[in-house]
Amino acid sequence: MAAKSDGTAVSLQNDIPPTCLPGLEKRSPQWRPAGKEYSLLDCCWTLCALLVFFSDGASDLWLAADYYLRRDYWWFALTLVFIIIPSVVVQVLSFRWFAYDYSDANGSGTVAAAMVAASNAESHFSTKDSDQRGAGRSAAVNGTRSRAQSCCRACVWLFQSVVHILQLAQVWRYVHALYLGVQSRWRGDHEHKHFYWRTMFENADISMLRLLETFLKSAPQLVLQLSIMVQTGQVLPLQGLSASASLVSLAWMMASYQKALRDSRDDKLPMSYKAVVVHMLWHLFTVGARAMAFALFVSIFQLYFGIFIVAHWCAMTFWIIQGETDFCMSKWEEIIYNMMVGIVYIFCWFSVREGPTRCRLLLYSLIVLGENVALTAVWYIYRSPRTSDFYAVVVVCVVACSYALGTFFMFVYYCLLHPDGPVSGTYLGCCGVQVGAVSDPCISSPTSVPPLDAVSSPPRTLQRTKGGESVQREDIGEVFKMRTLKASRTAAPRLTPRTEGPVIRIDLPRKQYPAWDAHFIDRRLRKTILVLESAAPVTPRIQYRCLGTPKEVMEYETTV
Repeated sequence: MAAKSDGTAVSLQNDIPPTCLPGLEKRSPQWRPAGKEYSLLDCCWTLCALLVFFSDGASDLWLAADYYLRRDYWWFALTLVFIIIPSVVVQVLSFRWFAYDYSDANGSGTVAAAMVAASNAESHFSTKDSDQRGAGRSAAVNGTRSRAQSCCRACVWLFQSVVHILQLAQVWRYVHALYLGVQSRWRGDHEHKHFYWRTMFENADISMLRLLETFLKSAPQLVLQLSIMVQTGQVLPLQGLSASASLVSLAWMMASYQKALRDSRDDKLPMSYKAVVVHMLWHLFTVGARAMAFALFVSIFQLYFGIFIVAHWCAMTFWIIQGETDFCMSKWEEIIYNMMVGIVYIFCWFSVREGPTRCRLLLYSLIVLGENVALTAVWYIYRSPRTSDFYAVVVVCVVACSYALGTFFMFVYYCLLHPDGPVSGTYLGCCGVQVGAVSDPCISSPTSVPPLDAVSSPPRTLQRTKGGESVQREDIGEVFKMRTLKASRTAAPRLTPRTEGPVIRIDLPRKQYPAWDAHFIDRRLRKTILVLESAAPVTPRIQYRCLGTPKEVMEYETTV
């Protein structure tokens, strides 16, 4: 996904920043952590992630070789296909990201503009009109590159090419994130922020790559190996090892993605490692039950299983599209993203919208429960005569107990360990409608104060501009009328925003949870932010675009 602007920072002398009117929040800002440091537990988590990655890949390759030696060429081919194709897709995407991040062709204008702006100690930067203002400075930067730097860059390109050809991009990114995290602990205050910022960017890339790989490789590999076990009626040690590694990899990445996402956001409390473990157990048992039900059904009805998977994927994709997600910049990119999330929905729940998810999660859980029961019942009725009744009953009980355990851990996570606190009376109804919730509309004002939607380094997300604009405050004036609320709450105290230092103004609206903010997704914005952060004497703030004028707010109200 690419942002609408190319991310080049330029100074603005007479630009008037938008004012965000204060609103009510779910929790007091004092509850939010002022800053984070790379801890020993974070280091151990990265090392364990590497262990999971190697275990999953090595067990699959070992099993494929065993199938070949046993002359089971059909199973060998299927196992190898689910190893190679997803890995190649991920390597291509990773190398494309590296090429863009390391290429001067796209980044020199950004670097030059940011350096000039930072050296002049100007206080406001914007991503607007960056093409015209950044292009003129790229030649100066390119002209200063020495022969030694060119040789060094060639070595880096060669090293990264070899790493990606050997299918080790994720390993390198894990090691790099580990290095950046350790450096953030050893460096001084300003360098600490810079390295921690880069660590968050690297963790975002790893989470996206690994999530894509697990649902393209580990998920189908798990179903394949379980179906082979059911068909043959025996479990080889390597088969059990491969299936277990795939299942752990799936559960690990769901929990890891959620943790990395929350760690990167300033408006979300981070997940504790207790919550991460319970979150992983939740998906471990639910995905295990789901994959087992698939394996039982596909062992008898291969064609009908394909029809069922396509139908479920289409239904889930349509459901996600109807939810009006806000992840990508264009309509077609958003549809492709929804189609990818539809693949995730084949196996487990994945939140794609901001706000309470109780109603959607309950509906999805009921659908999956009904499908698991139907698939397992069909297998039990039409199973092979060689399968004894005792064995069939044991398998059915394993599926049921696994799903029940997963549901139990899901309730434990939401009721005891969720970062936002346990489920309480704050929400009404099964859909969790919050009482007295209002939003933070934004208008332009010639006497505006520094915006409240600015955060300090490391960059985290800001107050949203979509999803809550329909409810407004009384002090906005006669532009529109305030809608009546059934209940109200006392406004939470707000922290005074930091006003000194440069401001990076991103001419894009904030994106919706669980999407990463634009400065995590758009790599052009990353270049600008990192250069500004390292060059400016004070860590810059980030400000996203709000609703521009009262007219925009009024037009929005008339369409709701």
